[in-house]
Amino acid sequence: MSGNDITTPVYVITGFLDSGKTSFLKFTTEQDYFRIDETTLLIACEEGEEEYDKKKLETRYHTVVESIENEEDFNIHTLRALQKKHNPGRVIIEYNPLWGVGKLEQMSLPRGWGIVQEIVIADASTFSVYMNNMKSLFVEMSRNAEMILFNRCTEELPLASFRRSIKVVNPGCDVQFMGLDGRPIDIFRDMLPYDMEKDPIEIEDMDYGIFFVDMQDDPEKYEGRKVKFKGQVIKSRQMGAEFFVPARSAMTCCADDIQYIGYFCRSAEAPKLEEGSWVTVTAEVHREFLPMAGGEESVLTAVSIEPAGAPDTELVYFT
Repeated sequence: MSGNDITTPVYVITGFLDSGKTSFLKFTTEQDYFRIDETTLLIACEEGEEEYDKKKLETRYHTVVESIENEEDFNIHTLRALQKKHNPGRVIIEYNPLWGVGKLEQMSLPRGWGIVQEIVIADASTFSVYMNNMKSLFVEMSRNAEMILFNRCTEELPLASFRRSIKVVNPGCDVQFMGLDGRPIDIFRDMLPYDMEKDPIEIEDMDYGIFFVDMQDDPEKYEGRKVKFKGQVIKSRQMGAEFFVPARSAMTCCADDIQYIGYFCRSAEAPKLEEGSWVTVTAEVHREFLPMAGGEESVLTAVSIEPAGAPDTELVYFT
């Protein structure tokens, strides 16, 4: 559904059990900036430690809470019944990710309903455990999220690594961190694993993933700078003869979800490079509009290209 056809915006808040979704929604629904004149329908799909004060939400904040505890009951018929019962001006779904966020994104909704925002709440103290055991579920949650909020953060946790693991799946996602006291934590004090003062900036094989995400997220920092790294030659007809991508393969979810990541590189030598060969590239970085990318991108202009052997580990990591 296009944005112009949506008359009842739907906000999806998801995250694993006890990640803090209910606390986040209780705080949000009570803020002045979030109030509307129409009824807000809050659909709770799982029961955690926190509970809603339904009477308070309804009398003070025009918010009614309905629970759907079983996956089979979360369907178009139930949602239509809730639409008829409450005629909401806005819908918030506290969604159980075990039911499949992709399923929610694809299912039919009542007429006029449309998902306008997805937010993921994550408990930083247990994030590594979930990523080790339920990575595919978290990737599904994150892929189309506009914001991921890590709460219960401490500075001892590898927060920069958490952020990079999200950014490679969803580069445009806003990733925020909240401390145990509820205050934001600034993670940008963390040092990069390579020396930004060097010319060129030398990227070790193991650090390519960090470099890729950092330049994507903060391109101004690299504008006009030279970088040096190893990549595998990727070419296609859409690039044009003067371009190739010195890329690395990255696993964003599981062994079946490996993709190449890299930046377009302009070089007169591009037509002569063998597809799949490994090269060490020294290049200057500039932002420019690329029709084949559909927008402005950081583009590499090669200063030198040298043959190279494959790295010990071809797969990129983001920690």
